[in-house]
Amino acid sequence: MNEERIKQLERFIQEDPNDPFLKYALATEYLKNNKRKSAELFEDLLKTHPDYIATYYHAAALFTEFGEMEKAENIYTSGIQKAQALNESHALKELQSAYINFQFENE
Repeated sequence: MNEERIKQLERFIQEDPNDPFLKYALATEYLKNNKRKSAELFEDLLKTHPDYIATYYHAAALFTEFGEMEKAENIYTSGIQKAQALNESHALKELQSAYINFQFENE
């Protein structure tokens, strides 16, 4: 975890708290060494910026890693629906593929 990068991202968020990319970047930075903090940030993004599609893939994978399968599945399916509604075909394919793998691995 790059402490300086985290501090920089946190400063940027203070300056622009409504920028979903900054929160997403911070959440992915925390994935390296503080997964609970990352989960908190992903959950906030899902609530406050549900159209930020990239969140769904990483959030679902993280909750799968935590063993929170129902939550992970809900995030995958919500992300797939959101990607379809926003016509985000690349994200849709990635989410569908990840969800199929999730289902296969957790039968």
